[in-house]
Amino acid sequence: MNDRKMTENELLTRCGGKCELCGSELELSIYDLPASDGYENEIMICETCSSQIAAADTMDMNHWRCLNDSMWSPVPAVQVMSYRMLKRLNGEGWAQDLLDMLYLEDDVKAWGDAEVAATGDDTTPTLDSNGAVINAGDTVVIIKDLNVKGTSFVAKRGTAVRNIALTNNPEHIEGRVNGTRIVILTCFVKKS
Repeated sequence: MNDRKMTENELLTRCGGKCELCGSELELSIYDLPASDGYENEIMICETCSSQIAAADTMDMNHWRCLNDSMWSPVPAVQVMSYRMLKRLNGEGWAQDLLDMLYLEDDVKAWGDAEVAATGDDTTPTLDSNGAVINAGDTVVIIKDLNVKGTSFVAKRGTAVRNIALTNNPEHIEGRVNGTRIVILTCFVKKS
């Protein structure tokens, strides 16, 4: 742990001249992660990653599939940035799958969650059929038999869906039923 800033040369040496998130070698610059607690909080990223971090509305979801590799970096700041981007992309099934696999030390995870807490939450809450607030990771129960588009099975009434993920739409959640990740309308579930 170190409180001093890393120089550009030190960062370039550490990253091997590549973006620490996507691996690009073009237009690299230093990005400072806020809310560091004793860790070096600088990472080297490319212009594409930097612009998409700053402007989430123009985010290219497929670009961020690179997080599959960067989330395993031994550098805590890279782990935190990967975690934060995966949280932003939690509406994407592949991003939620990566989040489910990701392991962070408790202090690194707290650092990653610090940005989420600091930005506040002014979004519409996700509510079940009874009006109860549903959060990511909750367990819900399906209240009506649902035909699942694109599959040959029916999600039966009474099926528990564990460790759900929220989407950008407060009327939709994602969860696994019969081993398949599906989107479910919140009006057809109740929090258990």
